[in-house]
Amino acid sequence: MNDTRRVMLLIDADNVSGDVIEQAVQRTLTEYGAIHVRRAYCNAETAVKQQTLFKRLSVRPMVNLSAGKNSTDIALAVDAMDLAISERPDVAVLVSSDSDFAPLVIRLREKGCRVSGIGQQGKTGEETTMVYDEFTDLRHQAVRAPAARAPVGREPAAREPAAPKRAVRAPRAGRAAKAPPSPPQLPDDVLGILDALPELRSGERIELNQAAEALRAAQLLGRSASSLKLFRKHPDLFALSPEARPSKVQYLGPRLR
Repeated sequence: MNDTRRVMLLIDADNVSGDVIEQAVQRTLTEYGAIHVRRAYCNAETAVKQQTLFKRLSVRPMVNLSAGKNSTDIALAVDAMDLAISERPDVAVLVSSDSDFAPLVIRLREKGCRVSGIGQQGKTGEETTMVYDEFTDLRHQAVRAPAARAPVGREPAAREPAAPKRAVRAPRAGRAAKAPPSPPQLPDDVLGILDALPELRSGERIELNQAAEALRAAQLLGRSASSLKLFRKHPDLFALSPEARPSKVQYLGPRLR
């Protein structure tokens, strides 16, 4: 670990979850010892939603009020080049799964920065990871609600007596009690695809162009990324047709409600 390195951490907060943002900050601190610039680029809605997280992590929110397409990405790129010139960082860490930052990564490298990327697993295409000096995909982890604790210095309140339990009748002979079926376990990226494309859940075959538009709108696919790679990661769950030049996709996995 080299504490003399100047490190800037720029986060595309509209592209990754709050949990991934927190993991990215901790990972960067562990690797480099310090982060000299911490900024998160987002719209006003995300800034309000994540304000507690930004405050706790000492991340400066850079709120973008423009409603134009990719306006947040452009704001991050402009700021990154300005910081590269004024602050001269040794390392630039970009937190995003978006493939649009490839030109920025190349330009920062020309300015003498080592450029690391951190993305969210299931949202990052292969063409995104290749342009960075190194790239790490972090898995989104669901936040568990903390258990309630009794106030310090006070005895815990006495529990009310439990209501008497009713006797449970044994099942009649010849009829075995059926256990409820367990829900199918699917990878997170497959669940994301099915949420973005609900037509697939019923086994409907849809056009790849239509699928790509919906996946980009859900930020599961970069603007220039191909949906084929995403579906081919799970050949047992998605069928592409025709085989020579696929134009349609069909979901083959278990039906979900």
